[in-house]
Amino acid sequence: MSFALHAVGVIHPNGQRALAGVTLSARDGERIAVIGPSGAGKTTLLRVLGAALRPTEGEVQALGARPWQLTAAALKKLRARIGTVHQSPPIAPRLRVVTAVLAGRLGEWSMLRALGSLLHPSDIAGAHEALSRLALDDRLFERCDRLSGGQLQRVGIARVLYQRPALLLADEPVSALDPTLAEAAIGQLVAQSESTGATLIASLHAVDLALRWFPRIVGMRGSAVMFDLPAAQVTPEMLDALYANEGGVATQRPLPPGATTAAAVEAAFQRPGCP
Repeated sequence: MSFALHAVGVIHPNGQRALAGVTLSARDGERIAVIGPSGAGKTTLLRVLGAALRPTEGEVQALGARPWQLTAAALKKLRARIGTVHQSPPIAPRLRVVTAVLAGRLGEWSMLRALGSLLHPSDIAGAHEALSRLALDDRLFERCDRLSGGQLQRVGIARVLYQRPALLLADEPVSALDPTLAEAAIGQLVAQSESTGATLIASLHAVDLALRWFPRIVGMRGSAVMFDLPAAQVTPEMLDALYANEGGVATQRPLPPGATTAAAVEAAFQRPGCP
């Protein structure tokens, strides 16, 4: 079992409820997309799964441990096995891209190696390989404040690819990318899950992207799970109910005529001027 939540609830200090009675589990290597309107609780769910937020109610297990029963040292080791792609990556502007990617393994490194890597990157080849999967290897030594928002998102993805976590969480990881680049980036996260056996949980705004890449779909609304189904069983009526009063279901723009998803993924990072 990769993770298990039982009747998990989160109430913020101001009294606002962010999660309500969420029960959810996944086997090792599963790929799950979490969809739903803004404010449904998707980001909070990922923070709980990442042992970044302690729930107010319920029980949490992740990678064979109960995070909030661990010592500080053991909790740090658990978090090092969980990778998170953020919608807005928490990357210091003056950091070089190579250093930002190598930060994916800071949880495994000694303090001495971590500090040394700030001056002399300790695994340039590893960072280069991760960035090359996202067509950013030519920006290896660029400062992060010189990148576009889409490029920064891809650096955040490269950092998690380099980390090689056992549990991979992605919170709107392609929101700043155009549809073709978004397909390619999701394809890299899926490939990472398949090659390493990592469980992949992604919160996605684009429903069609979720349905194309993820065998299992969790729909959230009002801080609770509305449905948890194989992608093939998610109907238009379910999606209409999930996004009721939200202006319709969010979708990506269609791929170019005649282009298959696989072809688009293969070609996306070959285009010059990728954002």
